[in-house]
Amino acid sequence: MGKPTRWVTETGPEHSQWYIDRFRRLAAEGADLAGEARLVDALVAPGSRILDAGSGTGRVGAALAARGHAVVGVDADPALVEAASADHLGPRWLVADLAELDLAAAGEPEPFDAVVVAGNVLAFVAPGTERDVLRRIAAHLRPDGVVAVGFGTDRGYPLTDFDADAVAAGLRLEHRFATWDLRPWRDDADFAVTVLRRPAA
Repeated sequence: MGKPTRWVTETGPEHSQWYIDRFRRLAAEGADLAGEARLVDALVAPGSRILDAGSGTGRVGAALAARGHAVVGVDADPALVEAASADHLGPRWLVADLAELDLAAAGEPEPFDAVVVAGNVLAFVAPGTERDVLRRIAAHLRPDGVVAVGFGTDRGYPLTDFDADAVAAGLRLEHRFATWDLRPWRDDADFAVTVLRRPAA
């Protein structure tokens, strides 16, 4: 692992278990936890290979697997990966630092058709590694593959920086929305969902 993530440095030691318990409770209450997965499912062909980058407790990857996609989920927090493995059979869940992501070394050499980066993941990576994270994600994406990224606009990672980092990673911006259910983008939105594509040539 590289530099400590903000998930580690900006939260307490009990935060991971709180997060696990929260999403288990929401699932038990019947909350809709699949909004991100519905958007990604609409972007890809049936049976696509999808990387859930910063997979947390596995809710997004599990929803995509339930829709027939082949899913690999990665997260830097072993507790979250353990919870995902316990709660969601089907996808492969791995502990990995997104800034140093090398899934070929973990036995997953095949490129992905899409990557989903939900749950404010880019706001929780180690400071200064955002561009590295986007580069490593792009390196695992097939040409013409898509990346769907969502994070709060007030989380310390300005959209101008994100857009520059995406371009540096070889990704092209295609769409931006204010929510995962495709509400129109506006400059004062407190959340941004961006669809990027790795050009085919």
